[in-house]
Amino acid sequence: MSTSSKPNRLAKEKSPYLLQHAYNPVNWFPWSDEAFEIAKRDNKPIFLSIGYSTCHWCHVMERESFEDQEVAEVLNQDYVSIKVDREERPDVDHIYMSICETMTGHGGWPLTIMMTPDQKPFFAGTYLPKEQKFGRVGLLELLGKVGIRWKEQPDELMELSEQVLTEHERQDLLAGYRGELDDQCLNKAFHEYSHTFDHEYGGFGEAPKFPSPHNLSFLLRYAQHTGNQQALEMVEKTLDAMSRGGIYDHVGMGFSRYSVDEKWLVPHFEKMLYDNALLAITYTEAWQVTGKRLYRQITEQIFTYIARDMTDAGGAFYSAEDADSEGEEGRFYVWSDSEIKAVLGDEDASFFNDLYGITPYGNFEGHNIPNLIDINLEAYGNKHDLTEPELEQRVSELKAKLFTAREQRVHPQKDDKILTSWNGLMIAALAKAGQAFGDARYTEQARKAETFLWNHLRREDGRLLARYRDGQAAYLGYVDDYAFYVWGLIELYQATFDVQYLQRALTLNQNMIDLFWDEERDGLFFTGSDSEQLISRPKEIYDGAIPSGNSIAAHNFVRLARLTGETRLEDYAAKQFKAFGGMVAHYPSGHSALLSALLYATGKTSEIVIVGQRNDPQTAQFVQEVQAGFRPNMVVIFKDKGQLEIAEIAPYIHDYDLVDGKPAVYVCEHFACQAPVTHIDDLKALLDRIE
Repeated sequence: MSTSSKPNRLAKEKSPYLLQHAYNPVNWFPWSDEAFEIAKRDNKPIFLSIGYSTCHWCHVMERESFEDQEVAEVLNQDYVSIKVDREERPDVDHIYMSICETMTGHGGWPLTIMMTPDQKPFFAGTYLPKEQKFGRVGLLELLGKVGIRWKEQPDELMELSEQVLTEHERQDLLAGYRGELDDQCLNKAFHEYSHTFDHEYGGFGEAPKFPSPHNLSFLLRYAQHTGNQQALEMVEKTLDAMSRGGIYDHVGMGFSRYSVDEKWLVPHFEKMLYDNALLAITYTEAWQVTGKRLYRQITEQIFTYIARDMTDAGGAFYSAEDADSEGEEGRFYVWSDSEIKAVLGDEDASFFNDLYGITPYGNFEGHNIPNLIDINLEAYGNKHDLTEPELEQRVSELKAKLFTAREQRVHPQKDDKILTSWNGLMIAALAKAGQAFGDARYTEQARKAETFLWNHLRREDGRLLARYRDGQAAYLGYVDDYAFYVWGLIELYQATFDVQYLQRALTLNQNMIDLFWDEERDGLFFTGSDSEQLISRPKEIYDGAIPSGNSIAAHNFVRLARLTGETRLEDYAAKQFKAFGGMVAHYPSGHSALLSALLYATGKTSEIVIVGQRNDPQTAQFVQEVQAGFRPNMVVIFKDKGQLEIAEIAPYIHDYDLVDGKPAVYVCEHFACQAPVTHIDDLKALLDRIE
């Protein structure tokens, strides 16, 4: 193992991931014209390594291979080596991850690609050890064999790369085969979820288990749409289990990326902004549906973690925290029983350890991950003669002491770059919670973050950029940046009724159409028409760890159409449903966010217009009543008497007015409008009928 005293080209980059490799002895290039020109000039294959700063196995491969002088010598002599941060260049990552999955049947990071100087791959894999072990080919051996083959039989590798690219193009076409989506597809999705549901521990499928909160949000909507209680039970079981497991940080709050076991006990310890944003949305919605206090508590604790550890001074949100500290995964988060005794004292430690499953032997590699998996909280409180509030208070005080002690440890590295797309998700989460809980703190956090994006992540001509770090914004925004930001803006308008957010949402939404829409086959490309032209221009519809940009855009199209009366926008959603219908119908549970949009587009919807003055108490009461419930198929417009900007955006409300000088609420259900109401009880009666 060694590092170079001389930095390589990555030292000039802003990405925390690329900077981690700036002193490797490997002569790394960032993804750049320079790298490909040198590869063509010197007739060398490209060694492409894609990862991200908080990826555990990326760190392992760096320590084993990229800090190793022997590996570096081979790479520097026979290859042009390129490092890519997948979070800065998801366009590059999407293409080569798709190719890896096609070639090998699986994917993941670090992603290892070997390709021709014109970017056509002939080898794809993930983590590779330096030397062969556990059935994995060794990187050093592979580099040697490919290097010889490139020199002696380059035509074979060129031909292989053409075959790979042809198959990739065929898969892209299959992903976009057309079809119709209907209730049968919705029902099929539910049955797929119920078939893979873990009745004992919640979640879907076998270990490893991912939160996939957009799947749960779909099931909440499906339960409401159909009255199917099993769908709601699956959501509650999963949310309960995750909040009790080790995937949730019981000392410092916030969720880790996934659980390596079926019980949600052992997390992959990295924390991602997008997971916490999407989970906050789902827990908020579950609270709206059930009134279960736990769900609101978890949401608020997520926001406490985000405000404390993941928020920039300007109000925007950082990307992630690492799984590793001091070179060891999870070290920051785990405890021995003796450590807890040293902090809490014997009596309190005994109380805490019994509650959170802490033993002398540990539950994870000799250490302990605090969890509540096997605990009945009510019984535990009764055992110690504590009421529920008293138990909560005592536990809160003990966790605060442990948190203070944990803060003295070496912290995991934080990826402090600001991504437009993930910030859009957190803005949506905060604004949605601000509405549901009637808590202006969350709305203000969302406002502040949105102001940062608007001021720092747009070019002078209004083009969105994807990443900001250290005073510099870079990379033309992708479809996710537009779709997720517009989602956040819609939620901010619904929370504040500040017309500027609706105006910004409409502007960015139109920009997205202009830059990303496929005029020939419909749907949205992942990259804009003005972006770098790579070996393909894919469209993403599958909902993985985060929902696809196409799915969220479809939802936005319908909501903006219902808010403004601009039915042209609904046509785009209808075209998306048809463009991807065949693929979605084949595997509906892999496309839950698009199905949620379909439920909204085809279900019983409602539009509410509140006319009043902002400082009027009765108007405020109407607003609070409308915002509190779970009504995913509803949009709300506020017309402030005396301020007419909203009527310019939504002309259909131009003649809506006060009734006998009183604030009034106009409710339209499924294209039929009711007489305006001026009393809160009448409004409640109308809202009770709304999905």
